[in-house]
Formats: sequence, C-alpha cells, structure tokens
Amino acid sequence: MDFASMAKYTPLFVEGLKVTVQISFVAVLIGVVVGLVMALFRLSSIKILSWFANMYIQIIRGTPVLVQLYIIYYGTYPLFGFNIPPYIAAIITFGLNSSAYVAEIIRAGIQAVDYGQMEAGRSLGMPHGMVMRYIIIPQAIKNILPALGNEFVVLIKETSVVSIIGTADLVRQADIIKAATYSHFEPYIIIAIIYIILVIGLSSVMDRIERRLKQSDYR
Repeated sequence: MDFASMAKYTPLFVEGLKVTVQISFVAVLIGVVVGLVMALFRLSSIKILSWFANMYIQIIRGTPVLVQLYIIYYGTYPLFGFNIPPYIAAIITFGLNSSAYVAEIIRAGIQAVDYGQMEAGRSLGMPHGMVMRYIIIPQAIKNILPALGNEFVVLIKETSVVSIIGTADLVRQADIIKAATYSHFEPYIIIAIIYIILVIGLSSVMDRIERRLKQSDYR
C-alpha cells in the first residue's frame, strides 16, 4: 500500500490527533497547577510540607511514566472498586508526572529571582504570600517559560505510550490502520510527520511568546 491509499483513513488520524492534543493540553494544565503548589511546598519553611513535596517529586521522577500509567489504570479497581476510563487515566498520569518536573522548574525560577525583590515587597508592608503572588512568581514565570515550553513538547511525545491501555491517540489509530491494511510502514511515518508538525508549531508559538515578553521588558 502506498501513502495515497492512506487518504481514506484521514478521519482516524484526525481523531487520534485530537485525543493526543487533548491529553497533552489538560495534562500540562494539571502539571502547572500541581507543580506550582509542590514548588511552594518545597520552598516552605514548614518542614512537613517541604518533606511531602520532596518525597512526591522523588517518587514521580524516580519511576517510569509507563509504570505510573499501569498503576493508575489497573490500580483503581483493587483500591477503590471501580474501573477508570483509559482517557482519564492518561490525563491523570501525565498531569501528575509533568507536575514533578514543573515543580522543579518553578522552584528554580523562583530562587533565581533576586531576594531583594522579596525584601522590597515586605518593606512596603506586603505579606509574604502577596509578594510571592504579585512580584516573585510573575518574574519567575518569565524566566522559566522556555523550560515550560520544552516540558510541553516532551509531554506531547511521551503521551504516545497511552495506546498501550487502549486510548485512541495517534499511535493507537496507527495500530488500527496497520491491522486493517497490513501496512507496517506508512501509518507510522504519517504519525511521525504529525508529531513533528506539532512540536515545530508549539516551539514556534513558545518562541513568539518569549520574544514578546522580552520586548515588554525593554519598554
């Protein structure tokens, strides 16, 4: 079979692309929110919070994402008595996995902000939380934006493993097309091209955002 014959399977590729983007987008949102909380916990002077965040990050970063996916997907029934849909399991897994890496990125970004900024805010009578919210974190976000963009790129590619539990992402759709056509080459070349376009497009968007932020700093 040649590539032209793959045209009739375009709806499957589109559906797989939609699922891949949805999982990646929602997972990165979860990763940023949970990662921010874990970063603040890690920097907290309250030892139990700092210890919890450190253990969370070490456990997540110390185990393969595929193992985490299996634990979340297959572990819900013996632990809670119900089965979780593959799509939801994928989002939870990659959201939590991403959060551990985002937490370290945000922590490094916060620590890179001059401590004088905190002292200046406190000298104006602002409480610690307000200084973090309005002064420190916005500056940190500008500094870590390239790293966050890279994390999103990595996340998009890593989601390819969700096909193992039956999630209808790009890889799963390619498997279906391969089974229907007995073509072991063309479907995977096509999804490889789709992934490349996704990554290049996302990188271009992140570069544009970064340039605009730099331009705003000079105004």
